[in-house]
Formats: sequence, C-alpha cells, structure tokens
Amino acid sequence: MASQQSDGETVADELPFKTTADTTISRQEQIRQVADRTVIAPFRVMWSDWRAKVGFVIVVLYILMGTIGVLVNPTPYTGMGERYLQPFHDGWFSLQPVSVGGITLPLDPRFHLILGTDAMGQGIWSQIVHATPAMLKMILAGAVFSTIVATILGTLAGYKGGLTDRAIMTLSDITMTIPGLPLVMIIAAALDPKNPYLIGLILGINNWAGLSRAIRSQVLSVRERSFVEASRAMGLSTPRILIDDIIPDLMAYISIHFVQAARGIIFESVALYYLGVLPFTTLNWGVMMNLSYTTSGALYTWQSAHWIFTPMITIALFSVGLILFSQGMDQIFNPRIRARHVKSVSSADTDEEDEAPNPMTDVPTN
Repeated sequence: MASQQSDGETVADELPFKTTADTTISRQEQIRQVADRTVIAPFRVMWSDWRAKVGFVIVVLYILMGTIGVLVNPTPYTGMGERYLQPFHDGWFSLQPVSVGGITLPLDPRFHLILGTDAMGQGIWSQIVHATPAMLKMILAGAVFSTIVATILGTLAGYKGGLTDRAIMTLSDITMTIPGLPLVMIIAAALDPKNPYLIGLILGINNWAGLSRAIRSQVLSVRERSFVEASRAMGLSTPRILIDDIIPDLMAYISIHFVQAARGIIFESVALYYLGVLPFTTLNWGVMMNLSYTTSGALYTWQSAHWIFTPMITIALFSVGLILFSQGMDQIFNPRIRARHVKSVSSADTDEEDEAPNPMTDVPTN
C-alpha cells in the first residue's frame, strides 16, 4: 500500500516494527552485534552448562574423527599386526629419537594399534575411525530429512487447521501405523543401497510422523499468543509468520527431537548392519560387531572380547554426547537465558548517555 503526504509525494507505508531509529551505527558495529547475538551469546550459554559443554566436546571429537581422523589413520587392512592383539598391549606407545642440536632425544611419540587387532590382524582403532564418516553421513541425511519434513508439515497443520490439518495428520497417522523396522528392511532389500546418504534417507523415511504430530500440538498453543495475533493483524503472510514467530519458539523442542532422530539412525543402522540386512560394502560399527560374533564368538572368549565391546562403547559414548548436547540446546534457544549472555557492543555509549544530563529531570527548582 502507499500513503499520500501533504506535499504530494507518495511513499511506502512502514510497519511499526520496521521504523528506523534516529541514531545510526557503523557497519562494523552491526557485524559485531550480529556475531554477538548469533555466535558469541549462544556459545556463552552452552559453555555455562556442564552438560552442553561435555556433549559439545564429545560430538566435536566424533566429527573430527570422521573428517581429520581418516586422513591421519591408515585404512585398515589384513595383517596390520598380530591377530587378537589386546588394547594397550606392549608397544602400543613409544617415543622415537629426534636429533635436537646434535643431541638425540626421545621426543617423537608413536602409537601402534592402540586398541588391538581382530582375527585378521586389522587395527580396531582404524576400523572405528574409518566407520565414522559413513555414520555421520547417514545421520546428516536421515535426521535432517525427518526433522525438516516434520517441522514443515507439523507447523503448517497446527497453524492452518481445517482441511490442511486433517490431510497432514491423516498422512502422519498412516505412516505411524506402518512398522518401521520391517519397512526399512524391505526397502533396503529391494534397493540394496550402498551410498550412506541413501541409507540415511531410508532409515529416516518414517521418523517424521511422530515429531510432526508433536510439533502440531505445540503450534496449536503458540498460534494463540499475542505476538502471533499481532503479526496476523498486520497482514503478514503465513510463511512469514511461521518462520519469524512460530518456528523460533519451537527450536528447543525441535533440536531435542533432532538429536533423538540422530540416535535412532545410529541404532537402526548398526542393528541392520549387524543382522546383515544392509550390505557389507562399507565399514560400520555394526559390521565389526557382526564379524566379531560370527568369526570368533567374541561374547564368550576373552581373547576377542575387545573386538565387540569397542564398537559398543563407541556407540554408547556418541549417544551420551548427543543427549547431553541436546539438553544444553534447550538453554541456548531460551530467549531469556540468551539475553542475559548477550554483550552489548554499545555499552560504552549507553553509559555515556546515562551520565549526560536529562532535560526532563534536571529541571532547576526555585
């Protein structure tokens, strides 16, 4: 719309919350404010909670293991060492001599098959590391896909209501009634997938339904709040209201369910690899557990027990890290907690304004 001014010029109407302040700030200050709001403040919130701190460190270590770790660790091959070497065996750590100023000193640390070997002499640690990238890809594909689909459909159903709500909820109810594991097994057997991204999508194909219904119930309460009613009264479009008002209010809830979906992808993939439903075309923690059980009966012999318990501990530690990190995400998306950790880049200017005389209060008295 446009409004006519007294001088005959036509200007665009401005919404109240789009009004520009009288004082302007430099581009550098704007960048500092954005960085403080979006990066520094959330990191302060996370670092103030020990659960988020521990979970963040664990998740980052797994990401580094799946990216940098595969570059510095050799690809596992048969005959890397003796069969059934135990973890932290004799010779797993040594200091190689280095010449410093003509003096030979043992300063170069070397690690050799730190977690032992399996029945074929392959390093357990190398298998754990090289199985991590495929697991991260499956999580990225499956958990992100199911979370995005559930968020879009759940918010749309809860906000629009009516026929849209009934259609989406009917689809989600039908999806929830289909047994998840048999469905995934049938699709995996039919497609014989080898790409980790495709495997992740298959594993997350029916995980969106429950989250979509849960998000819908949350939106039903959020859409009646005053700030949503104000946006609707101003004539804002539905996508704008969903993105700016409703979804940010649900981010803590969505992030927790994203972590739950990621854990589900881990457990399902490991189970299907262990059962042999998914092809043994790539390294996986489930493949290691399957081979350890079928090859040497790792559950019943101490000689090869480390072969099956090492991937189990790896899965459990990753799961704990994700749970702790999700609990910290609840604090990060809490606007009141974030506001307390935001450092104002214009605090000095504010202090100067407070010290300046106020013409409304500093009125001379007779």
